[in-house]
Amino acid sequence: MSKVVKKKYTEEAVAGYNLRTAREEARRCLLCHDAPCSAGCPAGTDPASFIRSIRFNNVKGAAETIRKNNPLGGSCARVCPYDKLCEEACSRCGIDKPIEIGKLQRFAVEQEKAFGMKTLEAPAKKKAGKVACIGAGPASLAAAAKLAEAGYRVTVFEAQEKPGGVLTYGIVPARLPQEVVDHDIKQIKNLGVKFQFGVKVGKDLELAELKKMGFSAIFVGTGLWSPKKVDIPGADLKGVWSAVDYLKAARESKGKFDAGQKVIVIGGGDVAMDCAATAKLAGAEKVMIYYRRTIEEAPANINEIQYVQSMGVTITTEFAPKEILPKGKTKKAEFVVFTGRDKKSEAKVAADTVVFAVGQAPEDMKELGAFKLNEKGGIAANAKTGKTNLNGVFAAGDIVNGGKTVVEAVAQGKAAAETIIAYLEKKGVK
Repeated sequence: MSKVVKKKYTEEAVAGYNLRTAREEARRCLLCHDAPCSAGCPAGTDPASFIRSIRFNNVKGAAETIRKNNPLGGSCARVCPYDKLCEEACSRCGIDKPIEIGKLQRFAVEQEKAFGMKTLEAPAKKKAGKVACIGAGPASLAAAAKLAEAGYRVTVFEAQEKPGGVLTYGIVPARLPQEVVDHDIKQIKNLGVKFQFGVKVGKDLELAELKKMGFSAIFVGTGLWSPKKVDIPGADLKGVWSAVDYLKAARESKGKFDAGQKVIVIGGGDVAMDCAATAKLAGAEKVMIYYRRTIEEAPANINEIQYVQSMGVTITTEFAPKEILPKGKTKKAEFVVFTGRDKKSEAKVAADTVVFAVGQAPEDMKELGAFKLNEKGGIAANAKTGKTNLNGVFAAGDIVNGGKTVVEAVAQGKAAAETIIAYLEKKGVK
C-alpha cells in the first residue's frame, strides 16, 4: 500500500500505472527463459507472458493471458501477496528490486475494462451436463468459470445478496474496490454462469434436491464465515465484534456506520489491518492494534502494516487480551485488560469498540451433507483434485485448506473444475 492515505472509505488507496509507466516497468523485465515469476504463481496467471505483452504494447494480449488463467485477475491484482510469491521469485531481486507484477496485472485488467475487451468466451454449443457451485467466493467463481469455458451449464447458489464472498464482504474497499470485484464477476456471468442469491444450501435446499434438479456434479466452496470464539470474560459484550461481522457491516453500509471513536483491533494478520483501516476510514478518532507476538512474527503483509501506520494506527505487540470489562455508570467505554507475553506485564486500555481479528472457522458442514471433516471442521477433500467422500461432490478453497490466500483458492477451484470435467466425461455427461 502507499503512504498516501485517502480519507474516504470507498476510495482506493494506491494509484495504478498508466500506459507509459506500465511499459517502463515492463521493460525492466529480464525476459527469463525459465520464467521463475510464472512458476511462483499458484493460480498459473503466467506473469512472464503478460509482462512481455505489455512491454511490446500488446495490452489486449496481456489482459487475455491474465483472464484466461485467472478469472479473478482484477481482484487478485489488489490482494495477492506478490512479495511472497511471483515477485519474490523475480530474477531482478538479485540486481535491484523485483518487477511490480501486481501493478502490471492491475493495469492490464483496468485496460480490459476501459476498452470493453472480450477476453473470455464460452462455446456456442452448450453441453448437457449441469454443475452446481455452492458459495460465490473465489474458489467457486474460479471453478464456475472453468466449467463454463468447457461448455457446461453452471449455477452458483449463494446465501448472501451479492457474489464475491470475502472479496465483497471481507476486504476494505481502499484495498479492493467493489467495482473491481464486480468487473471480475461480470466476465464470469458473460460465460453464461447463472447465480441464485439468498439460497443457503443445507437449509433452503438440500444436496439431494440439487441432484434431483439435474445437477450431475456439485462443487462446494462456502469459505469460512464463523468467527473463531475467544474464550475470555466479556467477549460477548455489546461493542465487541468479530472481524468478519465488522468488515461486512462496513461494506454493506459503505462505511457509514458507527465505528466507535476509540477502536481496539486484536490480531496481526491482513484481516486485522483491514479492520484497522476500516475503522480509521469510517471516522474513528483512535485505532489501536494489539498482537500477542512480535511484529516480525505478524503474518500481515508489510505493506499493509505500513499503510495502517501511515494512518496513525498504533501497533502494540506481545500483549494478549485477558478480559473485557463492561461499561459502568461512570465510564463511557469498555476496558480491555491485556497480559504481556512475559506473563508479568499488564495493560488496561479503554475503547468504544473491540474487534477480534483472530481467524474464521467453517460453519457446521454436517448440516450441508454427510461430509468427512478435517481437523479444523472443514471438508476433508483431496487438495489436488477436490474429491470428497461423497460421490459427485467436490470441494476446494478455504473450506478445505482452513483459510489461505485468494489466489490459492482460485488455483484449487480451477483444479477441482478439471477433476469435475474428467468425472463428467467418464460418466458420459457431455
